[in-house]
Amino acid sequence: MKIKEKYAKVLDYFANHMPDAKTELNYKSPYELIVAVILSAQCTDKRVNIITPPFFKQFPTLEALANADINLIYEHIKPCSYPNNKAKSLLGMAKKVCEEYNGEIPNSIEELQKLPGVGRKTANVVASVVFNIPAIAVDTHVFRVSNRIGLVKKSTTPLETEKQLNKHIPKELWSVAHHWLILHGRYVCKAQKPDCKNCGISEFCDYYKDTNT
Repeated sequence: MKIKEKYAKVLDYFANHMPDAKTELNYKSPYELIVAVILSAQCTDKRVNIITPPFFKQFPTLEALANADINLIYEHIKPCSYPNNKAKSLLGMAKKVCEEYNGEIPNSIEELQKLPGVGRKTANVVASVVFNIPAIAVDTHVFRVSNRIGLVKKSTTPLETEKQLNKHIPKELWSVAHHWLILHGRYVCKAQKPDCKNCGISEFCDYYKDTNT
């Protein structure tokens, strides 16, 4: 199967079976989303959604977070992975936004990446979800699923995966395709035990072909 045909079939399947795919992180503003995405690194969305309500009650605004004691931030986020590093990132992010961006989360991928704790993946998520900027954020799920299916070839880095996906997926679908691949990886194409028997795209998948021949 040629790569163009593979993409067409995979995208068509997702469009018909997950037309309203979106982030599972709970948020009400750009500030709340960027905090949630920073916390979500190496941590499940489910756990992040438990942590954030009391966090935002304590720190309802960027200004409140920027002026917070780092130990108090740590206490609120310690159930998640790497709380020490994330506490530093959250405090640094809030201070920089307040000092250099007039308290407004920047709305470009380039500017977002200048914030502490915000790498390309986080910047792409925030830009696409709250600012409607077309972007494919490559997390572990997107990276794994894209390589398993065969949507990308010989990709060893998230950036290379992003570039290949961007090349073959229409730009207007970038943001929703990001969620399609994440949700497929989270619930079907799992890291340890991919549920190939209940996968709607197994007939287009390189991994399924290789393990069933």
